[in-house]
Amino acid sequence: MSFEAIGMAIVIISIMLALGKWIRIRIPLLQRLFLPSALIGGFLALLLGPGVLGRITQGMFGQGFLENGLFTADIFEVWGEMPGLLISVVFAGLFIGFRIPNPKEILRIGGPQIAFGYTLSWGQYVVGIGLCLLFLTPVFGLPPAAGALIEIGFVGGHGTAGGLENTFTQLGFEEGYDLAIGLATVGVLSGVIAGIILLNWGVRKKKSNILKEPEDISVDAQLGINEFDARDPAGNMTTSPTSIDPLTFHAALVAIAIFLGYVLLEAFKWFESVTWGAWSDVYIFEYVPLFPLAMLGGIILQLGFTKFDKYDLIDRGLINRIQGLSLDLLIVSALASLKLSVLGTYFIPFVILAVSGIALNVLGFIYLAPRMIPNYWFERALGDFGQSTGVAATGLLLMRVADPDNRSPAFTAFGYKQILFEPMVGGGLVTATALPFIYQFGAIPVFIVVTVLMVAFMLLGLLYYGRKKED
Repeated sequence: MSFEAIGMAIVIISIMLALGKWIRIRIPLLQRLFLPSALIGGFLALLLGPGVLGRITQGMFGQGFLENGLFTADIFEVWGEMPGLLISVVFAGLFIGFRIPNPKEILRIGGPQIAFGYTLSWGQYVVGIGLCLLFLTPVFGLPPAAGALIEIGFVGGHGTAGGLENTFTQLGFEEGYDLAIGLATVGVLSGVIAGIILLNWGVRKKKSNILKEPEDISVDAQLGINEFDARDPAGNMTTSPTSIDPLTFHAALVAIAIFLGYVLLEAFKWFESVTWGAWSDVYIFEYVPLFPLAMLGGIILQLGFTKFDKYDLIDRGLINRIQGLSLDLLIVSALASLKLSVLGTYFIPFVILAVSGIALNVLGFIYLAPRMIPNYWFERALGDFGQSTGVAATGLLLMRVADPDNRSPAFTAFGYKQILFEPMVGGGLVTATALPFIYQFGAIPVFIVVTVLMVAFMLLGLLYYGRKKED
């Protein structure tokens, strides 16, 4: 890959993002569905690439004519590598600039979200692995590792799926990457669309404590443009540009976190190679990607700044912007490089996994959330539903629509939940190690463990948090 190809790939992705935003502004249906511009731009790049336009032109004009659509092979090579890098940026910044509160406060406010979120995540493993054991592996020949695809695609999203590409390859399940990207796309779509349907249902059925009529949903939220008087600053200038630009400084912090994660990963690999790896030939960290360790690197960095930074140099808003840019670029590049032929080959298993994951989340929202979350269950559970179907950004979007003025504890509880949730599932250590664990130990032992964990968190929510009365 040349530097020119890398630069042009980023330029074209940025153009796709701008076109995605323009298309959303112009098409009211997309506004009512609250589809992210990155998703629209990714679909546009997919349509203009080899999987759609390239096949049409070759069928009409013969082999070699616009075989890569409107793009070049070098650009697609860059796009295929970008998700693995960008997801490390997203995860490295998760806890940088985030002041960790008292553990008792985390559990008091965020406990119901933790119990409900983990129930859905472990449930996705239970459903996925169970389907593989009973049906997908014996009938369609999918490897048992496919049982982790629902959680990887739904809670993890495009970034996690992209970050696990090398893991899929190392385990001999290359198709898993495209299936995971496809499930991530279905997850975001279903998370937003089903979330809006549930939102309207809840408002009509008087489940909401904030919105009283469906017409109360903000038109500006649908359009995706903030009113002039409601435009918050993107971040604070914590350093003088005469010394170092604040955005540059924060980007450097993210880079340091990624490097710390790299050092940790290499240390874990070495330790594994001289301990249980040498004794039993069982390797786990050999297949673990960088991004969950980059998250740990960010935590270590934040702990250092919390202790020694007397100038309060880190601004969380700027870190959010770096993460947001990376995630938008990641979604477009992942969708643009999606191999549609893989989805065609495994179409029936793909549909079964997607429908099963959506059904689990919808049923959990309707039947478990009211019994596990003691107050404002509707507003709070929408965030967990969105995250469990289409990553954290979808959950935040649904909560913003349901509670535009932040009158409920939904946002605080959701934020506290991430402290004990993100390090493990949704792209955390469990998500990263699930594939190698299934590969090394088999599907049945993992299925037993995740079933026990699902039941445990479900009971925690139903019998403890669901019976508490919060202020």
